[in-house]
Amino acid sequence: MSGERRGFLKSTFLAAAALATGPTLAASAQQAVGDPMILEPRPWSTKLGYPVAFKPYGQPSPFEANLQRRQSPGLTQTTQASVSFAPLQGFFGIITPSGLHFERHHQGWVDVDPEQHRLMVNGMVEEAKVYTMDDLMRLPSVSRIHFIECGANTGMEWGNAAVPTVQYTHGMLSCCEFTGVPLKVLLDDCGADIKNAQFVLAEGNDGSSMTRTISMEAALDDVLVAWGMNGEMLRPENGYPLRLVVPGVQGVSWVKWLRRIEVGDKPWNSKDEASHYVDMMPDGIHRQYTSIQECKSVITSPSGGQALMGKGFYNVSGLAWSGRGKIKQVDVSFDAGRNWKTARLETPVLDKCLTRFNIDWVWDGSPVILQSRATDSTGFVQPRYRQLREVRGTRSTYHNNAIQSWQVAQSGEVFNVQMD
Repeated sequence: MSGERRGFLKSTFLAAAALATGPTLAASAQQAVGDPMILEPRPWSTKLGYPVAFKPYGQPSPFEANLQRRQSPGLTQTTQASVSFAPLQGFFGIITPSGLHFERHHQGWVDVDPEQHRLMVNGMVEEAKVYTMDDLMRLPSVSRIHFIECGANTGMEWGNAAVPTVQYTHGMLSCCEFTGVPLKVLLDDCGADIKNAQFVLAEGNDGSSMTRTISMEAALDDVLVAWGMNGEMLRPENGYPLRLVVPGVQGVSWVKWLRRIEVGDKPWNSKDEASHYVDMMPDGIHRQYTSIQECKSVITSPSGGQALMGKGFYNVSGLAWSGRGKIKQVDVSFDAGRNWKTARLETPVLDKCLTRFNIDWVWDGSPVILQSRATDSTGFVQPRYRQLREVRGTRSTYHNNAIQSWQVAQSGEVFNVQMD
């Protein structure tokens, strides 16, 4: 059986398998009589397997080939495709495989020779320094699991339901274990003037020279200068050999191919901060430096583009996250938000990290609308669209954290819809 998730059978992207209600969830042995898949030896069980070195770098099964990043159908494009979406509908747990991490580039990705790469720390410091990769990797390192979300994630949903699947509505989201040196170690090493400096500027080494202002408070807290992701070196499309990790903050501030950190006493208002990643408010004023990714959740299974195969029991599963701390609770509605039931939060539940939630559901075959609503450790509750639009208007592109709705039709097909 092929598909994007085991046990899921139908549709282009993913289908949810129906499990029969009753004393057992699988077919009995008597029911399976005559099924050659269980009674007859399969071809792979009658011959030798491949040797260990057949694939020097491990690859997924070819039966999982449909689970892949997909390019944006409508966001910013240049001569090089600039966005690819992670297939959230096929993920388990909270960790995003390195080869399926979403991509967002502003001038295409580059493959940098680590022996030629340098990181400079300058500005309001006692001594400006330049570090090689060997210098950095000799320093004390830490590993932490955090989500990264593009500020434009779910941006196409601001107006109306524009795209069919969770891969396109929420797929500019990933969660990985990052390894590197805390930025505060480098700031201490250079003698940064933390009494008077209020910001740092991070600059990338790609063709766009991406530059982003980051608060000194964040720089001294949990920001990492990272070279590792999921136990190996960063992939080139994710910033190899060095990137910034700014937990809880929109992905554009996680500057890739990091070459310079400048310490200063005011924001830089760079090109990528003055004209991009700003929020158009109802009065026409741009809301700038809105970096935090607020509390948000989405049901990934069942979700748009999938199809339930019949009445019966289903495990409804999804992801929740907050740039301000831990997820405290996730509630799920099966009737368009009229009633809510609290879902199970699967461990670990970490700061500024994806949290997996699950809840049992028996579908009776009637049309329904599924929603999830997250609450974080600050008490913030994920808003409905009407609540978000009352404050933010309808002309934004960024920072859409409204409740997502999936309509399950009587046929079992699942569609993206919007509910106020």
